[in-house]
Amino acid sequence: MQEVIDLYGSVEWVAYTNDPEALAKAIGNSTYVVEARTPQGDLIGLARGMSDDSSIFYLQDILVRPEWQRRGVGRALLRNCLDRFDHVRQKVLLTDDQPAQHRFYESMGYRDTQKIDEVGLHAFVRIEGLSGSTET
Repeated sequence: MQEVIDLYGSVEWVAYTNDPEALAKAIGNSTYVVEARTPQGDLIGLARGMSDDSSIFYLQDILVRPEWQRRGVGRALLRNCLDRFDHVRQKVLLTDDQPAQHRFYESMGYRDTQKIDEVGLHAFVRIEGLSGSTET
């Protein structure tokens, strides 16, 4: 588990590294987890998600050690997930508002719901601890 914590730490996802037990539970309860490793066996990337294996696949995490980014590792991880859930209609994710992330996901066939004109589609999220995300 330490190598997973180190991977999450390498991309500064402290919400995960501050609670290793929750991270272990999250990974253990994921429907699908795929790893990327060096030829020597070092963990350099990971993707995980949840699915009912019929109507939806939700990509929860995809991360690659900074020194391995922009080498196709993230693309291979995501391609693995998309291939595994190819038969599933909806493939959903939430991501930060960073141009590089937008370009990456759009290059993999994802579309920003704010830019979809064909259907009236909105994404909603409730995150505990954020203002407006709890009942008043």
